[in-house]
This record gives sequence, structure tokens and C-alpha cells, in this order.
Amino acid sequence: MLYFMIVITVTMGTLELKHTLSGHRGRVWNVCWHPKGTFLASCGEDKVIRIWGQEGSGWATKMILTEGHSRTIREVAWSPCGNLIASASFDATTAIWDKKSGEFECNATLEGHENEVKSVSWSSNGQLLATCSRDKSVWVWELNDEEYECAAVINAHTQDVKKVRWHPHEDILASASYDNTAKIFKENLSDGDWSCTATLSSHTSTVWSLSFNSSGTRLATCSDDLTVKIWQEYKPGNDKGIATPNNESAWKCICTISGYHTRTIFDIDWCKLTGLIVTACGDDIIRIFKEDDGSDPHEPTFSLVCSMDTAHTQDVNCTMWNPVTVGQLASTSDDGLVKIWCYNE
Repeated sequence: MLYFMIVITVTMGTLELKHTLSGHRGRVWNVCWHPKGTFLASCGEDKVIRIWGQEGSGWATKMILTEGHSRTIREVAWSPCGNLIASASFDATTAIWDKKSGEFECNATLEGHENEVKSVSWSSNGQLLATCSRDKSVWVWELNDEEYECAAVINAHTQDVKKVRWHPHEDILASASYDNTAKIFKENLSDGDWSCTATLSSHTSTVWSLSFNSSGTRLATCSDDLTVKIWQEYKPGNDKGIATPNNESAWKCICTISGYHTRTIFDIDWCKLTGLIVTACGDDIIRIFKEDDGSDPHEPTFSLVCSMDTAHTQDVNCTMWNPVTVGQLASTSDDGLVKIWCYNE
């Protein structure tokens, strides 16, 4: 009898710390790259937004945005055009900062959520904004002539909603929640109502964050259950025979990455340039995963290609790949620092 063994050789990469940015007081919750990859916006417990840019061989604070919020700022997001920043705060509001005369000014405050706003995200064309909150709701806002109108209030989750992210090319929205699920939302073109078209159930604890791949056909989720899950979209009429109720795409969990994280995975980002996945963990470690060459696209396997121990001295809250510069990423932590790294294979 013949036995065959398939051996997958994993080449480990290195994560090199390039810059450490200090200035925030207290924990830094979030960081977001400008669409051109030239600036960073960060926010945190100190209720301010810092804009960082390169200065000589280093990075420095270019602007500090204050007085937009009365409590912790949980997340910031650059608009696709790079001229607007949206910030979500524990004061239950979302602020819109507009770059005028070279300076950012808060020109709109979006109200309506009953509790802390946890996340904010722009659609790919910049015409829609999504927010989510501890009040269990997801709101969709529409930009018309510099005015923001609430287009939908979606009450599909049963618990605190932690994260919202738009599809990279379409007006499709994904959310992650304390109710252990992620959900997909779309607008019904016949009546303009937004509804949940898919519920992604497989995690056994809070889903903290999620990220689409470059095509939007896959979604990565991370959880308090110490796993990362990869979901594949199967459209109506797919050749795998996956059922698509109500003629809507089905999302199937095709891979679970487990055994690597020792505490809650707070954030995840799927690089649109390289396909690498980076995670931010409560064990102070940044990890990078890569899909194995030649693995079945419907049952893929992923390998750990980099693990940076003590990337920060406390919980890593956020990691985000630079959208333009291959291998560059930024991270934030409870230790009050923003760090810029370079991944090398």
C-alpha cells in the first residue's frame, strides 16, 4: 500500500519596527491610513485625533483635532477622497471633519445613537457612511449636497455592535457584534429599505472585527473565542450547489484559524495588495497569516508567517495595512503608542 504525504513549507517573514509615535494620553484605540498612504489619523482616550505625516526620516504630528467630542474617540475613518475624516465616539455622536484651507474643521455632528458609537466606515464611493453602537443598531447615512441624512436604522443584532465595514467595491455592508455573529446588509432597490441578507454564525463568542479581501468575495472575522474565520461568498447559481435563500448570496465559513492567539483578537485587516491578514491581540502580539499556495479555494488553509511578541507592552487594539505601500502597517495599543512597521517576506 502506498502512502502519500503533502508537505507545506512555510517561509517565515519578519516585522521590523520603523517608527514609534507618542503624543496621545491614555490608550489609543484606532488608527487609519489616508487613501494615498501618506498620512495617519489616530484617536483614543484623550478625545483628540492626531494626524501624523512624514518629516525627514521620521514621522511627526501634523495636526491635532480637538473639541469634536466630549468622550473617548473609538474609531476614525478617512473618506475615499481623503478630504474628510469621520470619528466615532463614546459620547454617542459621529463627527465629520472637512479639510478646508489646509485645516480640518468639524462641520457636522451626526446624532441618533443612544449609546457609545463603536465604529464608522465610508462606502467605496464616499456617498454612504455606516455607524454602529452599543445600542445594538447599525445606521446608514447618505451624503447629499454636504448634508448627512439618515437612510436607515437597522436593528438586526441582539447585542452591542462592535464594527462596521463596507464592501471594497459595492454598497454592501458587514457588521460584527457581541451577539457572536457577523451580518451582511444590502439596500432593497425596490423600496430603499436596508435589510440583513446573511447572518454569519460560527463564532462562539463576541465578534470584534472583520475585513473584506480585495475582491469582496471573502470576509475575515476575529473573535473573543480566539479564532479567525474566513467566509466565502456564494452567489445564486454558484457551481458548488450552495443554497442561496431568497436569491441572495450565501456566506459560508470555509476556514477556521485557531491555536495561535492566547487572548481576545480585537482587530483584523486583510491587505488589499498582498492578501496577507494581520491581527491585533490582547496578548500584546501582532500576527500575520498567509494563504497556503495551492490550497483549495473552497477549503483554504492559512499559515502563520510572522508573530511579533511584545509588539506593544499592553493590548494591541488595532492594526491596519497601508493601502499603497506594500508591507507597511500601523498599530495602536493601550500603552498609548502608535507604531509603524514593515513586513518583509
